[in-house]
Amino acid sequence: MISILGAILFAIIAILTLLVTLGLPLGQFTLGGKYKILPPKMRIASGISFFIQILAIVVVLQTGGIITAFIPFKVAKGICFFFATYLVLNSIMNFSSGSKKEKLVMTPLSVIASICFWITALGI
Repeated sequence: MISILGAILFAIIAILTLLVTLGLPLGQFTLGGKYKILPPKMRIASGISFFIQILAIVVVLQTGGIITAFIPFKVAKGICFFFATYLVLNSIMNFSSGSKKEKLVMTPLSVIASICFWITALGI
């Protein structure tokens, strides 16, 4: 169940990432909130992040036993630990952002998703 919550939260983050990649004026929620609309080069990086986030969703669901995917379980579990750690660092970066929107919206999403990924990776 925790892996499903982690996947849903990360899906929200991924959808936001996709929207800023497509040029919607939501940049204040991501990447430090410096841009309302991301510049073209940052959109490319954001687009790559989107696909990595989709991988994270698959990994947490597979590690949690919700789906069976193409990734061997031990590898998926290791990747789940990686994303759990990444989300901790991401939470710190979101919290230290100059953007109030990023602090208030993205920090809690990242913190809760991180907890979900840790619990799933640890098998608790």
